[in-house]
Amino acid sequence: MNYNIGLLKGDGIGPEIVSSAVKVLEKVGAKYGHTFSFTDYLIGGIAIDTVGEGLPKETVEGCLGSDSVLLGAVGGPKWDTLPGNQRPEKALLGIRSAMGLYTNLRPAKLYPALKDASPLRADIVEKGFDIMMVRELTGGIYFGERGRREGKYGPEAYDTEAYSVMEIERIARVAFETAMKRNKKVISVDKANVLESSRLWRETVHRIAADYPEVECTDMLVDNTAMQIVRNPAQFDVVVTSNMFGDILSDEASQITGSIGMLASASLGDTSRGLYEPIHGSAPDIAGQNKANPIATILSAAMMLRYSFSLMEEADCIENAVNKVLDKGYRTADLAMGRDIPTLSCSEMTDKILEEI
Repeated sequence: MNYNIGLLKGDGIGPEIVSSAVKVLEKVGAKYGHTFSFTDYLIGGIAIDTVGEGLPKETVEGCLGSDSVLLGAVGGPKWDTLPGNQRPEKALLGIRSAMGLYTNLRPAKLYPALKDASPLRADIVEKGFDIMMVRELTGGIYFGERGRREGKYGPEAYDTEAYSVMEIERIARVAFETAMKRNKKVISVDKANVLESSRLWRETVHRIAADYPEVECTDMLVDNTAMQIVRNPAQFDVVVTSNMFGDILSDEASQITGSIGMLASASLGDTSRGLYEPIHGSAPDIAGQNKANPIATILSAAMMLRYSFSLMEEADCIENAVNKVLDKGYRTADLAMGRDIPTLSCSEMTDKILEEI
């Protein structure tokens, strides 16, 4: 098979980690007889510096013309003083919207070899955990009406949370379909004791749940969820929630795995074309130093093979290679967690994974 993949390397460590994932895809392609063609497009701060905008028209057109897209990271202190609608992060919302990607899948799995790296107590992580966060991606407060006005106490700013029944229905179905392939358990997270948008969310999720009688569906308030993730993460299977709540909770879940550098993600819509990216940021403090952990991006490439191209064996090959490397004790600096142990650079970790493939 031949696949055309758009590359959005972006800022900071983005070029380094995307290059690592490309090498892994090329190795897998050679092993299984596939051809992957890669085309670079500008996004984020580098796009602002080069062409004056974070999401050029050519980038949108290129991504829409690709079979799938791999993203590194955007943003950094250099662009922090720009107005909100001109910052690199705005390009992320723009490309997700342009590609019609309303679902964000964020797995948070504790690898047995990394139990010691988790900040949680040994008795909590002993059982392990494998959580799939299903985050709604193109609605809610991030896309609602916003502005500034004169308020009760003087100048104020506002952001509006709004969800339609359709938006909730489609993300709920993704969650239940995902649960059917896992342990058939969905926890829907909201703030229905306070927010009207959450009350509609809860009503709609329950109605969709009736179509999946095999799946256990329960509700959990977002503040309780934040507590339960660090108290007993093994209780979670599939978690479905809104854009902002999902953004926050998935970052929390990522940290208890040992490092945010381990977490991949997939942004999907109604077509096979998706946007795949690590959930960490651009890490400008280590950019260009060959210190970044490439595993999250490499695992994002594996998700691309699985969800966009239905190449299950090839995806398993990458994931198994990562497992073997970790089991052998190889670590990047973020996984060392301050311990005095030998660590690998970004390129060295990539080479170890390539060897296992």
